[in-house]
Amino acid sequence: MSFSSNPLSLSVPDAAFDSWLRDSGYLEILDQRTSDLHRHSSATAATAPTRPTPTAVAPLATGFFISFFSRIGTLLSVFTLNPFAKLSAADFAGPTPSWTSGFVGFFESYSFPSSPAQARLRVHENAKRYARNYASLFVLFFVCTLYQMPLALLGLVSCLALWDIVKFCGDRWALDKYPVVWQCLVRIAQCVTVIILLFSNFQMAIFCALGVGYTGMILHAAFRKLTLTRPPSSINRK
Repeated sequence: MSFSSNPLSLSVPDAAFDSWLRDSGYLEILDQRTSDLHRHSSATAATAPTRPTPTAVAPLATGFFISFFSRIGTLLSVFTLNPFAKLSAADFAGPTPSWTSGFVGFFESYSFPSSPAQARLRVHENAKRYARNYASLFVLFFVCTLYQMPLALLGLVSCLALWDIVKFCGDRWALDKYPVVWQCLVRIAQCVTVIILLFSNFQMAIFCALGVGYTGMILHAAFRKLTLTRPPSSINRK
């Protein structure tokens, strides 16, 4: 559904109409309407000058630079958003959306956000809709990072083996009856774990996986259009 203009413009201002769409859960319609209005205003501005006169060249160049820097500002504003602001445990409890038709979609499923407000709307809503997909991608990026950094993988396996040994020793000698000895053993194991992780550069693997995963998530969420996946009555109004 596409709204080229406000059908209730005779009685309801555009701002009030957009607020009603947001509060009623029609986020897909609001996203499409924002894109249509921006495209209509851009087309009107582009066709306004009928002849490239010397006096019209400067406004055209100014308009180009304004549009260019506006897009740059919108893109930079995406990285200042908190995509986890509206996430809840219920978003990870539902079924995983389809990777092809739902998560990836088609070529027309993507568009550059027309404003920071539209980018914020898309990021918050898509983060809720595709939370399980993004979590799976984070795990995949982490596994790929460990594959590219064998030393970090060796450090992780060594730490897991160390704690298995600690647990085996505790069960074998019933160290739970000697809390002081058990606490000392746990503290020693924790120190050894930190040393192993630091020397194996495991923290760099975590940083790379989080950096790549977060960048991919924030860009996908900002450029992915909101498509209708459930009735508006079932959308959480937050």
